[in-house]
Amino acid sequence: MAVPVPSRQLFIAGEWREPLLEKRIPIINPATEEIVGDIAAATAEDVDLAVDAARTAFFSNEGKDWSSASGAYRAKFLRAISDMILERKSLLAKLETIDTGKPLDEAISDMESCASCFKYYAELAEALDLKQKITVPIQQQSFKTHVLKEPIGVVALITPWNYPLLMATWKVAPALAAGCTAILKPSELASVTCLELAEICRQVGLPSGVLNVVTGLGSVAGAPMSSHRHVDKIAFTGSTATGIKVMTAAAQLIKDISLELGGKSPIVVFEDADLDTAAEWTIFGCFFTNGQICSATSRLLVHESIAAEFLEKLVDWSKNIKISDPMEEGCRLGAIISEGQYEKIMSFISTAKSEGATILYGGARPQHLKKGFFIEPTIITDVSTPMSIWREEIFGPVLCVKTFTTENEAIDLANDTDYGLGAAVISKDLERCERFTKAVQSGIVWINCSQPCFNEAPWGGNKRSGIGRELGEWGLENYLSIKQVTHYTSEKPLGWYSAPRKQ
Repeated sequence: MAVPVPSRQLFIAGEWREPLLEKRIPIINPATEEIVGDIAAATAEDVDLAVDAARTAFFSNEGKDWSSASGAYRAKFLRAISDMILERKSLLAKLETIDTGKPLDEAISDMESCASCFKYYAELAEALDLKQKITVPIQQQSFKTHVLKEPIGVVALITPWNYPLLMATWKVAPALAAGCTAILKPSELASVTCLELAEICRQVGLPSGVLNVVTGLGSVAGAPMSSHRHVDKIAFTGSTATGIKVMTAAAQLIKDISLELGGKSPIVVFEDADLDTAAEWTIFGCFFTNGQICSATSRLLVHESIAAEFLEKLVDWSKNIKISDPMEEGCRLGAIISEGQYEKIMSFISTAKSEGATILYGGARPQHLKKGFFIEPTIITDVSTPMSIWREEIFGPVLCVKTFTTENEAIDLANDTDYGLGAAVISKDLERCERFTKAVQSGIVWINCSQPCFNEAPWGGNKRSGIGRELGEWGLENYLSIKQVTHYTSEKPLGWYSAPRKQ
């Protein structure tokens, strides 16, 4: 039975509000190309209302209603949100699949990860209470110093379409745990589950204005947040090109930012690797979530002595991937998010061929799927480093391959990118893996695996892959401001100036 997509408005100040211009944007199911609903199209004026609501909530009752309340108080709401996500996991996963085209099994896993992330940050919110007024040891005996950790203020959270609810959770959960109030702006290509998060927050009784959700086009609804004088921080996940615009706008007001941007991550397979194990991790690292992952290990570097055999393995494993309606049981490769993204990926493949690369496998629409934005898992060989397929982020199920001879060559090739989000190495030689870990220029390194992610561990990149880290305690620190408090405890006067004579 078809799952209806709820019709929602903008979520501002704890209630659903129609956008001022009353405009809507269609929701297109990528697997069927059918319009299945619509979302509200906010404008800068709607953003102003959302920011005002968040600012009012932040200062409500001198902050006692949220921002300066105890972490334990805020944790109760985070746990309630977590519980309700789990209760609605099945429906939320189906809505995510309809909205994004990702396999249902993946969407279910995403919902479980969302729930666990909210629960994790509930625990950190409680722990924050014990970290207030931490004494700072100083040498001067006449002073005592301690540190306060305070919420940074009103935060704008701009999130992508590949993991709509999960990427929102990575920002919303720590921001609320810290005591911030927020405006969430999801991608116009995938907003449905973020709107359901707003409804969950309403039902658990989250104080009015603590979380606001504003949907619409990035250029119309997202851009005003970066330059808004009452937004204290921007947290953005998306393309590097848009990240540059966000950073430029925020810089005009010296606004705090964190950016999780693009990637072109390598996976390096050495000659001592188990080939089947390495093959599965390689295709998982590039084809999971239909290849639409910023950290995708989409550049394969394989030792020349095993290249021919390993590529045969890769093709065999790729042929075994079930490409289907993402709602079907066992689907492992669904549809690309939109027609525009589909055309962009196909253009990259076409350009690779024209530049002299070889399409070893895939590169086309699956013959059994006549509708939907589907692309076969694609493996491209005979790649040279100047090619666009090697240098640019494709954001689709496309793996490009180069061989190497020496460890140093592999490291040089791995670092031959403007990005630095993730990197994977597959080898039984753990000392070699350790050398690679130290030499590779990335924020994340996976040894004998690719793409695992944990609430407790930092996530983020170097170079043009962004600024700052999400998840773990680092994710919470993103939304905290550090205040030094120093108390002069001596009864003696300072004595720096000569005291005036008494009259």
